[in-house]
Order: sequence, then structure tokens, then C-alpha cells
Amino acid sequence: MSHPENYKIATLKEHVGRDFGHAPPALLDQRRIDHFAGCTGDHQWIHVDAERARSQSPFGQTIAHGLLVLSLVPKAHFDLDVYPDDAKGVLNYGFDRVRFLSPVQSGSYVRIHVELAEVSEKQPGQWLVRCKNTAYAGGDAWRPVMVAESLAMVVA
Repeated sequence: MSHPENYKIATLKEHVGRDFGHAPPALLDQRRIDHFAGCTGDHQWIHVDAERARSQSPFGQTIAHGLLVLSLVPKAHFDLDVYPDDAKGVLNYGFDRVRFLSPVQSGSYVRIHVELAEVSEKQPGQWLVRCKNTAYAGGDAWRPVMVAESLAMVVA
């Protein structure tokens, strides 16, 4: 994806409200869920024990960690070219208002939809960029599973 010619740090505020669309879908299969559990130490059975999840989970199978879904946001921003090309750096500044709306079953595809919500200059050459991110799970029919406001510091 490429930027419009006028999409620069100097004009970033003019693009508030811009819809960047959907990033390519990511498969959250059991292998990926297990790797995430290994990285975070969150080995709760509902995520990693497929046999127990089949018999005891209300979902009939394992589900992805909510934080795994949230972790897809930064890559989605780069896939969608959310940040101007003239930025010297982009630093993760955090998240606000994260909500997990629905569980994501193992084997589901998830795609992130991104909108530019707010831009504010924090100090000369440093811009705080807030995006609204909505994750959808599915394939044939997509349903919202997470909403989160991300914050990034864009350095000129």
C-alpha cells in the first residue's frame, strides 16, 4: 500500500479519520497459540490443551489468547502503511480501551481494521498517533472479536 503524495508528518493531522482498511488475515492455529503461550508463560488449558478443551470448554476447542490477538496490531499498522514515509522512527506508546468481544477459536483467521483517530504534537518533532483497531475473526463471515486504541510516538 502506498501513501497519497500529501501524507507526511507535517500533514498528519489532516488525515484524522482516514480509514486504512484491513490488513491481510493472520492464521491463529494451535501451533501459533502454543508458541505465544511459550513466550508469555500463559499455558492456561483453554489455550493449549486441545483434548481438555474439546470436552470441557464451552467453545469445544482451544481459543487464542486475547493478547495474541492484540499483538497483531503493530504488524497490521506496517502492512497498511499507517505511518508517514518521512518518519524517522515509530515507537509503541501503549494501548487504551482494549476490549475482547468474542473468543477466537484455534484455526481462525484474524484481520485488523485500522482507522486514524487522533494526532497530537507532544513536543517539537514528536507526534502521538492514536488509531482505532478492530479485529475480526472468520473466513466466510467475519465477526468483531476485539477493539483497541493504539498509541504510537512518531518521530520526525
